[in-house]
Amino acid sequence: MTGQRTPSKWEELVAADPAHSTRFVARFRDLAADGMDIAGEARLIDAMLGRGSRVLDAGCGAGRTGGYLHRAGHTVVGVDVDPVLVAAAAEDYPGPRWLVGDLAELDLPALGIAADFGAVVSAGNVMPFLAPDSRGRVLANLARHLAPNGRAVIGFGADRGYPFDEFLADAAAAGLTPDHLLATWDLRPFTETSDFLVAVLTPART
Repeated sequence: MTGQRTPSKWEELVAADPAHSTRFVARFRDLAADGMDIAGEARLIDAMLGRGSRVLDAGCGAGRTGGYLHRAGHTVVGVDVDPVLVAAAAEDYPGPRWLVGDLAELDLPALGIAADFGAVVSAGNVMPFLAPDSRGRVLANLARHLAPNGRAVIGFGADRGYPFDEFLADAAAAGLTPDHLLATWDLRPFTETSDFLVAVLTPART
């Protein structure tokens, strides 16, 4: 890595409150123990894929999405900048390859991992937690890790400092074209008043 790296907003939260990640892990463990549905994003991704597909869980957090997809029969690689979350993912959801890494510097082929994912999923408001000056690089990196017919599925809420139109412009600049814009992970249509966006994106044809 060269030059000075800008910390992500998530890293800034953790630096200000070192227990933040541990509480985050505990929250989702508690939700799962209480029988709450924490796999809605993963079910959408699973429905889009053939059996045994390769999935990149970009900003995997504590592993709830990638863990479900692994149990559904897919080959999963999860990447997150937070080592506490990655350790929890490995503990709670063994099977996928969980990696600590910055999505702005993502280069899985350098680790011997092929960049031919059938799906890249980024759930849980990952995009707004990025350093603003890294968003374009992250989207370009996700695009580079897709198979030619693969799809990136990215979801996050409004009023988090990353306007939807700005995100879509950044995605276009990264070579990603929207196939579908949804307002929820259960396929409700996106409108100009939606307070959440799930974008299904494909590599632009050249």
